[in-house]
Amino acid sequence: MNRLVTVIASLGICSLAAADTITTTIKGTACDLCASAIEQTFKAQPEVKTVDVDLENRIVIIETKHGQTMDDAKIKNLLTNAGYAVVRVVRKKE
Repeated sequence: MNRLVTVIASLGICSLAAADTITTTIKGTACDLCASAIEQTFKAQPEVKTVDVDLENRIVIIETKHGQTMDDAKIKNLLTNAGYAVVRVVRKKE
């Protein structure tokens, strides 16, 4: 019984772990193909839950899985390697 209580308590703590919503402003995007390439790049990362590219505002919004994050250096590296310049990275904990 004590083990069951411990497992349930642990699960509850894990579900309280925050996720990050990371908004990245970039330069170099122009079309739906750019957006698709960025989405595929980030969806391939294990810590990413969702990614949305707003071409008009040149913003990439990344939501990480609960309890996981993605550091700025990795975000910048992925985008730079894909041919885009990173202007700013803003984080919000949920």
